Amino acid sequence: NIIIKMYQVFKFGGASIENVNRIKGVGDILLSYNNSNLVIVFSAMGKVTNMLEDLVDSYVNKKEDVFQHLQKVKSFHQEIIDELFDKKHSVRNTVNNLFLEIEWILEVNPNYQPSYDYDQIVSIGEFLSTTIMHSYLLERGFKNTLYDARDLIRTDNTYRNAKIDWKLTNDFINKKLKDKHCITQGFIGCTSENFTTTLGREGSDFSAAIIAFCLNTDQVVIWKDVPSMMNADPKFFDDVKPIEKISYDEVIELAYFGAKIIHPKTIQPLKKKKIPLYIKSFLHRDSVGTKIFEDLEIESNLPLYIVKNNQILISISDRSLAFIVENHMSKIFSLLALHSVEVNMMQNSAVSFSICVDNDKHTITDLIKD
Repeated sequence: NIIIKMYQVFKFGGASIENVNRIKGVGDILLSYNNSNLVIVFSAMGKVTNMLEDLVDSYVNKKEDVFQHLQKVKSFHQEIIDELFDKKHSVRNTVNNLFLEIEWILEVNPNYQPSYDYDQIVSIGEFLSTTIMHSYLLERGFKNTLYDARDLIRTDNTYRNAKIDWKLTNDFINKKLKDKHCITQGFIGCTSENFTTTLGREGSDFSAAIIAFCLNTDQVVIWKDVPSMMNADPKFFDDVKPIEKISYDEVIELAYFGAKIIHPKTIQPLKKKKIPLYIKSFLHRDSVGTKIFEDLEIESNLPLYIVKNNQILISISDRSLAFIVENHMSKIFSLLALHSVEVNMMQNSAVSFSICVDNDKHTITDLIKD
């Protein structure tokens, strides 16, 4: 007899587990799904990814405040652990060992490839969050098994934006994920040489979609701090409207242009297998949320607004002020591809070409130099 286990994939972002109250709320949600087969993907807690990025920046630039940044990350997790667990709980040793991994990296000179260092250090944020959540949920009576995402998701070695080896990843996920409740890290993969990679910023959504695709799951639920997708960011706009249903293609367009609700790569694998994606609120569990599926039309008169912060304008012209022609454009786009820089807006005139891109300190300096 063959037993086919149908999973749902849940993804919880950093905001859902940024403090003890929210961690307890996630516990309440998962206990209410105790009878379901779940794969649960966690991001790093709160703003830990930002903290670790600051640490990496100090490390690769050989600044003196590296260990101050590390201490900030340690203190953040220590406070949460002290509130959730007793002083002899084994989770403390596991967390200390994860911080040792960072310290070992910091004891040697930075790699010639900053993106490699980034992935080895920043990925620890997800290992910290899943270690803590796995142990906490066991304490709450929610039986679960913790899986290392590096044993599940195989990638190439494009650090900070790794490409998925779909065949190997499919084999690993279907071979290894067997338990009723499986917990793993978002954002993380592994090369064939066993080096940690990351899937791009906000890549935990993509991790959930990869797992759903490979397991042919019933649905994916991304739990957020908003009741649903909105037609604009309420931080910038008044009178925003909820979107209860929307098509895959519409969301892909929105993500491409910078809507932060869903990672741009997330929708494609779900669309291929026709797996519905739901946006639900961990703060308002009774709210309808948003369903993303095929051919779901939003109200035709509902405008959609996207705000992109921290942009940099780069204007390029020929030294001799000659016309910008095709071979110039070809060279410009080759350099953009080389540095993995995506163009958000562009304008071409007779003698100049201007682009608007995310002001990423790890890539823009080298791009401009080239």
